[in-house]
Amino acid sequence: MTSSDRRILLVHAHPDDETIGNGATMAKYVAEGVQVTLVTCTLGEEGEVLIPELAHLAADRDDTLGEHRIEELNLAMKVLGVTDHRFLGGPGHFRDSGMKWDDNGAATVADDTRPDTFWHADLTVAANLLVEIIREVRPQVVVTYDEFGNYGHPDHIQAHRVTTYAVALAAVRSYKPELGEAWDVSKIYWTAMSKSQVGEGIRALRAAGDTTTFEGWEPDNIPWGSSDEELDAVVDANDYADAKMEAMKAHATQITVDGPFFALSNNLGNQVWGTEFYRLAKGVRGPVGANGFEEDLFAGI
Repeated sequence: MTSSDRRILLVHAHPDDETIGNGATMAKYVAEGVQVTLVTCTLGEEGEVLIPELAHLAADRDDTLGEHRIEELNLAMKVLGVTDHRFLGGPGHFRDSGMKWDDNGAATVADDTRPDTFWHADLTVAANLLVEIIREVRPQVVVTYDEFGNYGHPDHIQAHRVTTYAVALAAVRSYKPELGEAWDVSKIYWTAMSKSQVGEGIRALRAAGDTTTFEGWEPDNIPWGSSDEELDAVVDANDYADAKMEAMKAHATQITVDGPFFALSNNLGNQVWGTEFYRLAKGVRGPVGANGFEEDLFAGI
């Protein structure tokens, strides 16, 4: 299978999630001629605004942050080279659910979640919207979150549920043929954070004198993420680490690139931003490299 025959679809909850988790992977595959499609489930209306002069965009003021984040996403995708990016059901069809932090340091459902949010969306209704996209794009590989949404955010969990259900429904020949010809996705991956990689980064931060970033996190006891034994694939996209950083800067209301963490990570460069990990959730694991991981999400297809 040539690169031009390869198709990958990523499903994320909010603008910026795609760049943080998979930006280097996306840029690498685009450069290789792979068709990369991004589906974003909400506009991220409930996000915290990090730029003081844009604070009025916030949900508790003008409530126009979502519109602004569309432009941030457009710019980020231009940097990564992704030309096919869509919102599930169209821009604003599902609203950002927001979140709160629980006593264990994980995200969870907020007390005042609005009824029109993605978290409260009917699973079948949302899945059908994605079924139509899957049957149109016909990706061999789909990427989304694990059942915990990686860190507990309700929209990430819902994206996992919707994607899992939609992939199953899309493969059923007799299921809603008006949504397109059935398509069976070969592999599903859950984007993952490597505990060992994060631990190494924290050690480097501490050695550089930064004791506040990731305060309370111990290098050998990261509160969430995946152990090396749980990981199946790693995409080494070091040549695209700079593109990922530039795309992160495009999400300016959500990501600040100032401070010791980003200063250090810039010095470490490719090791921090160009290496992205995955867990295989559907399909057969392909050949692995010397590191014990698949090195291509299309391995074995």
